[in-house]
Amino acid sequence: MDESSKNAKPWLRGGAALVLALALLLSVSSLTVGAKAATLGEDTAPQYLVPVGHTVGIKLFSRGLLVVQLSDGQTPAKDCGLKTGDQILQCNGGAVDSTEDFQSMLQESGGDPVTLHVQRAGKTMDLTAEPEAGEDGTYRLGAWVRDSMAGIGTVTFYDPQSGTFGALGHGITDVDTAQLMPLSQGAVMASRVKAVKKGETGAAGELRGDFDLTTDLGTLNTNCESGVFGTVPAGAFGEELGTALPVAKPEEVQEGKATILANVAGDTVEEYEVEITQVLSETGNRNLLLTVTDPKLLETTGGIVQGMSGSPILQNGKFVGAVTHVLLNDPTSGYGIFLENMVEAVWGE
Repeated sequence: MDESSKNAKPWLRGGAALVLALALLLSVSSLTVGAKAATLGEDTAPQYLVPVGHTVGIKLFSRGLLVVQLSDGQTPAKDCGLKTGDQILQCNGGAVDSTEDFQSMLQESGGDPVTLHVQRAGKTMDLTAEPEAGEDGTYRLGAWVRDSMAGIGTVTFYDPQSGTFGALGHGITDVDTAQLMPLSQGAVMASRVKAVKKGETGAAGELRGDFDLTTDLGTLNTNCESGVFGTVPAGAFGEELGTALPVAKPEEVQEGKATILANVAGDTVEEYEVEITQVLSETGNRNLLLTVTDPKLLETTGGIVQGMSGSPILQNGKFVGAVTHVLLNDPTSGYGIFLENMVEAVWGE
């Protein structure tokens, strides 16, 4: 296979170089720590935020190309020292913005050595590779790369004052490398859930939906461990948003009854009963263990499914967090992140 892409597959089970309607909820074993989010909106973190709970389409374009796999056997990629997880930022001094760009640059080389400017584990380096022509005459290195991803996830909060939103409660990682996707640019689009694959023990369910890739609601500017964040203009989420609720401190979150807001059919957001069974670490994005107890949600989804990642968690009149992960051995249960951790990722401590 050449450098253009792998076949597009869901984020949970494989990568995607082209945008498709995919689910965004990752398994509990697929965490990657990312950089802290860039500051957005106001300087001071808001004390009240609007819980959303509606799905959106999310498209993300990487900074450079992410190397997700090297072809078998001896290849130019291996010979020059390229490794899985590297980001190819430049080729012969020219910026690499897409797989098409890279393919053109390799063709223009005519097989002569090319200099790759690569970032690896936060450090940059230059590697020299000699492209080889395949049977079809196309020059290649023997590396599978990725330039973009897309899918469906849930918006957690919205701040009307700054237009800032947060979603997912976890970062978007490449499944082949378990590496946080380096964000160059991204956007969110209106979405509608059209079907649900129920979760079963050992097999995560998923929300299946449609979204319009041609019309953006707003922009993404951060992909980090605590979620994806961006801005949308006033009214982008419609007029049906509820009242802003106070952001709960971690010490205010208790074991016991709570609710989540989720969009598991069409455009409708409903409130469902859950039980917070354990309050865990205050760091990272697995701060809460929760179990779905609502009969209606269990009947519809089997519990927590891919695409529900980011669903707001409410307790005692306060906004406490968001759903982040499903337990594959028990789809009725999963993890959640404290809302305060998402807030800190945007506005700082």
